[in-house]
Amino acid sequence: MPAKNLKPLRCIVGPETVRMLQLGHPWVIADRYTARWPRGECGALVDLADEGGQFLGTALLDPGARVVARLLGAGPVSLDAGWIGSRLVAAAELRRWLDLGDSTAWRLVNGEGDGLPGLTIDRYGEHLLVQYYTRAWEPHLATVVRALVDCCRPRGVYAKFRPQQTRTVGTEATGRLLAGTRVPEPLTVVEHGLHYRVDLVNDLHTGLFLDQRDNRRAFRDLSAGQRVLNLFAYTGAFSVAAAAGGAVQVTTIDVAPRYLDRARENFRLNDLDPGAHEFIAGDCFAELEKLARNGRRFDVVLMDPPSFSTTRDSRFTTSGGTAELVQRALGLLPPGGLLVTSSNHQKVDLADYLKELRRGALAAGRELRVIGTAGQGGDFPYPVTFPEGRYLKYVVSVAG
Repeated sequence: MPAKNLKPLRCIVGPETVRMLQLGHPWVIADRYTARWPRGECGALVDLADEGGQFLGTALLDPGARVVARLLGAGPVSLDAGWIGSRLVAAAELRRWLDLGDSTAWRLVNGEGDGLPGLTIDRYGEHLLVQYYTRAWEPHLATVVRALVDCCRPRGVYAKFRPQQTRTVGTEATGRLLAGTRVPEPLTVVEHGLHYRVDLVNDLHTGLFLDQRDNRRAFRDLSAGQRVLNLFAYTGAFSVAAAAGGAVQVTTIDVAPRYLDRARENFRLNDLDPGAHEFIAGDCFAELEKLARNGRRFDVVLMDPPSFSTTRDSRFTTSGGTAELVQRALGLLPPGGLLVTSSNHQKVDLADYLKELRRGALAAGRELRVIGTAGQGGDFPYPVTFPEGRYLKYVVSVAG
């Protein structure tokens, strides 16, 4: 459905929001000032102003949401294909500094980091996947697609809505074809020379987290000759990287057998024999206990859990389960072994995350010395004025 030509509403924001906007933060959080805004449709453009009537910028309205508006620009904005196209050109220019190698999958637009707040666009081969994190983009999807077709010439464009609460997500996670031809099934992409199967249509995620691309390349390098354990492995991308890097054996654990089937498929895509490695379907906490009882030891343990887990009565959260995971993982690592931990929880910053690692190490009676930290790849840029954009924490520690 084409975007409506909506006349901007005049919306007054309070002094705290004024301060945040002046500091460069693009969000307007719902408060007593936004509660008095004139009624507007989701996706309408609004003119933000302070209590004195000073114009602050143009924003995209999402009434009823916590982030009730997202700043598109400090001046007037016409949300048409030309304006979006200018954002796409700027995003491409930003990425000219990156070394993508022979990769065929990366992020073209990273929401607030590329001036399109609440909207991401990923390339998977010759197809694009648009994901929007606010309903405010729905009336403008046709305009976004027009700009993408003009600028990128993709074979096809899919779209998914990404709700804030993903535990109850249903058919909305299904990718919808908005333009071009359907994606071939199965679809394989290349990342630094390794091949992975992805799915743009089914499930919330595609099977490959693009923000970990550079971290997987580094993990591949440190896995040579090592016994590697990959917890919460999903479709096994890190396991493939480890095996391709020359790991002696990779043990891959995930609670979902269907994801392990896809992990084995990813091994075969890279001429790696899954039979030479180990795949375990089970809850990672329980499997860690079994491995410890059986006297298993590993040289490298990687854990990249989701922000929450629906297993074990949803007991795991990043802030509540990381320390316990670290404690148990250290029981499988000899002194000098590597513990690689990662979290994508936006509300936990690196300092607080390191405190969780410290708690786990102290509970295990062990030392952890950090030798490396990283975040998402450069195709996931964020403004320094938007700390929420630096969400990924990737820490490499040596066990003592």
